[in-house]
Amino acid sequence: MTTHAPIEDRPVETWLTDMDGVLVHEEHAIPGAADFVDALKASGRRFLVLTNNSIFTPRDLRARLLGSGIDVPEDAIWTSALATAQFLADQRPEGTAYVVGEAGLTTAMHDIGYVMTDRDPDYVVLGETRTYSFEAITRAIRLIEAGARFIATNPDVSGPSQQGTLPATGSVAALISTATGRAPYYVGKPNPLMMRNALNRIDAHSETTVMVGDRMDTDIVSGLEAGLRTILVTTGSTRPDQVETFPYRPSQVVDSVADLVAMVAPPTVE
Repeated sequence: MTTHAPIEDRPVETWLTDMDGVLVHEEHAIPGAADFVDALKASGRRFLVLTNNSIFTPRDLRARLLGSGIDVPEDAIWTSALATAQFLADQRPEGTAYVVGEAGLTTAMHDIGYVMTDRDPDYVVLGETRTYSFEAITRAIRLIEAGARFIATNPDVSGPSQQGTLPATGSVAALISTATGRAPYYVGKPNPLMMRNALNRIDAHSETTVMVGDRMDTDIVSGLEAGLRTILVTTGSTRPDQVETFPYRPSQVVDSVADLVAMVAPPTVE
């Protein structure tokens, strides 16, 4: 089912799109995803692929997508780790942090000039990792109790794997919050800050940008709150029958990104 509450007549100059559930499922491309990205590149329009996944660097994610047959340039990938690093660079340049996370987050933190330390850090920064250590979580709790500010890359409580559901950043943040009584500031979706950072990165304007996502409670609401037009694809988390249960609506609902290729394809010259 493709529902058209059509995108208004305003031009679309730039595109933001989620990754998991829109372009890929795990390591497998969603049909039409490669054509959609190729159409974006051929059109000359600026675009970014967004993900709340903070485990991988953009280079890692480019390789993962390329392995699925989708060719996304490294500089067209924007992660919650990069958004978190940008936020911290703006808030407290060249600060210190105790980081619980993997290469995607630690690399982003190093790139903004942050020092990683467990001695009186300015921040505890929690990201996603497949190897959460009880020792690291305990250290994070004690540093927050001692006055470190608590930041988390994203609020997702679980994520998929080939073996089943995995606990994600939001679950571990809840554990730390319960122990400390301190809630983190989440930078990733649904915080519209991640969208605004993405717009700034490609010099885009909200009035002429569309956000494509598969989750009403992260992609669509953050796009809406950042002033973007939004398109929900039903190849991921939110099922078509669930759309009406939310108090807000996407601008358009389509079956998959395959339905969007014609919207971004460059005009044919006869």
